[in-house]
Amino acid sequence: MESADNAALAPRRARGRPRSWADTTDQTLIKSLDRAMVVLDHVSQGRGQTLTAISDDLGQSPATVYRILVTLEGRGLVEFEAPEQLWHIGARAFEIGARFLRRTSLVERARPIMRRLMEETGETANLGIERDGSVLFVSQVETHESIRAFFPPGTLSPLHASGIGKALLAHMDGDRRRRHLASAPRQAFTDRTLTDRAAIEAEMALIRGRGYAVDDEERTRGMRCIAAPVFDLNGEVVAGISVSGPTTRVSGPAATALSRPVIVAAAELTAAIGGRGPAPPG
Repeated sequence: MESADNAALAPRRARGRPRSWADTTDQTLIKSLDRAMVVLDHVSQGRGQTLTAISDDLGQSPATVYRILVTLEGRGLVEFEAPEQLWHIGARAFEIGARFLRRTSLVERARPIMRRLMEETGETANLGIERDGSVLFVSQVETHESIRAFFPPGTLSPLHASGIGKALLAHMDGDRRRRHLASAPRQAFTDRTLTDRAAIEAEMALIRGRGYAVDDEERTRGMRCIAAPVFDLNGEVVAGISVSGPTTRVSGPAATALSRPVIVAAAELTAAIGGRGPAPPG
């Protein structure tokens, strides 16, 4: 009896998830919360939308979407622009997202390296990681030039159509890269975007051989990007660092010259996070 009493008084072991954490049935999901997250994600991707446009895009009733938006607005996650009747992502969403970045020292360690890279090259420096099959831009140091590339933190871009994306894709585990290329859509953003799988695989081999990737007007006409991979302590690619700018400044010869400081910056960041380059093929 005493042992049973002691067991009852013993503190419960803290758990991160209940035993049924893998259960994704309707009984486990909070449907109203799930709908709210869909609305929040949709609003975050635009530059302001009306209630009608949001409800039409999501196939939900205006009344339901409105209740969700008002609730999110109360928490600062979305904001309403009354004159234009537009809903925008709110400042609170940025604050929460910034906490994600604090999970790792990657962004903090990258800032001085990116600042030096921008000053040395005169072009905007970017840092991106792979997130759900896309590049998530997590930090940027802008050039002082009036014409510049702009990828604010939180921007997503397909792997096949960005410099950092191609640097990440080229150094992924081979099986993972092949699965991605077999399943992910490959949209042609310009007439220079590579969408053919064989052509992409050939470029991946070229990137691995020379140590850097180039987005040659493949995402946006008039813009070029040079990127190099960043590796962790296991020699696995975890990020990419790049410079980007208009083709008027980042021409063919200039792009080749810019590759060296980008490679050096990526190597510095790799060392700063305790990483090492990938093992040579054997």
